[in-house]
Amino acid sequence: MQNNFLILTSLNNNFTNMNRFFNFLALIFLTATMACTSAHNTYTMLIGTYTEGTNSKGIYLIKVDANTGNADTMYVAEDVVNPSYLAFSADKQQVYAVSENGNNSSVNAFAVDETTKKLQFINIVKSPDADPCYIAATDEHIVTAGYSSGSLTVHERNDDGSVGNGLQTIYHKGSSINAERQAKPHVHQTIFTPDQTLLLVCDLGTDKITSYRYHPNERTKPLVVADSITVKLGSGPRHLAFNCEGSVAYLLQEIDGTLTVLSVDKSGQLAVLQEVTTNPQNVADVGAAAIRVSPDGRFVYATNRGSCNNITCFEVAANGTLTMKEQTPTGGSGPRDFALTSDGKYVFVAHQYTHNITIFERNINTGHLTATGKEVATNTPVCVLMY
Repeated sequence: MQNNFLILTSLNNNFTNMNRFFNFLALIFLTATMACTSAHNTYTMLIGTYTEGTNSKGIYLIKVDANTGNADTMYVAEDVVNPSYLAFSADKQQVYAVSENGNNSSVNAFAVDETTKKLQFINIVKSPDADPCYIAATDEHIVTAGYSSGSLTVHERNDDGSVGNGLQTIYHKGSSINAERQAKPHVHQTIFTPDQTLLLVCDLGTDKITSYRYHPNERTKPLVVADSITVKLGSGPRHLAFNCEGSVAYLLQEIDGTLTVLSVDKSGQLAVLQEVTTNPQNVADVGAAAIRVSPDGRFVYATNRGSCNNITCFEVAANGTLTMKEQTPTGGSGPRDFALTSDGKYVFVAHQYTHNITIFERNINTGHLTATGKEVATNTPVCVLMY
């Protein structure tokens, strides 16, 4: 009996020790998993802002943990007036920023430190465009959209990444039916197709979309008009986003919240495929702002400002047309811009007037957005550029 008791006691102790061992392994696995998850859900972004009449100092480099909402401001590029919109070079070794400052506007170039991601000032060039509100870059050129001047300008991009001279400035002509907002051209976006063979230009003032064939090796006139179409009068084209192939463009109109689906062929010919709305309640002050396509191309998202302050999700059909899925409050006032993370898991929405960036978790299968309740305090954010 005593021997049996000793055997049972020994077995029990071994079993207890094994349990402790496996619990220890589980704890190590859980800790490692949490660490990997936390690291994977940490994102770095640049924030363009308005500095005049605000507390903003310039361009902010921020690292955000999407799980906790904790954010670290790693760097601020100061001494840039109203760096409202930003663009990476193709290799992400440079960042370009407009300075939206009336007739004193400029284009600024920064080098990106490979380790810290901090911006190092390269140079500044005066812009022929008044109040440039968008910027795009290729290996050879930098193109800006002048809102107040109704123009676009192609700048040379030098070998060291600096901004060169303006090679070509194109002034749009015309107007549309909204006397207050559309008495003259207002170029709002200059965006290249994914293969950079075409440049599409949104003109809020004329309700026109113009496509230009892009010739990167041409010294004096890299852009040549390919096509121009008029969309819904009084709608105010603001921004568009392409599908992965560049064959379909999703155009968001600021004034009334219309969203127009356009086909884009290789020659630059444009055609309207569909017209939907982000404003089904027909709100007068909708103020549509930013539009993005999900990384897998299955969903399109667009924000409204005004009294709406929401983000609309559309599902993309095989032919590129859209079906509205849902509208979600963005958790702030003036959702000027937003960004989807490259893994498609999160959406960061920047609010110009409440000075916050709200974080949404995204279901990659359904497109549904869930507010995490986490947000980042940021002065007057108007552009989100994800690393």
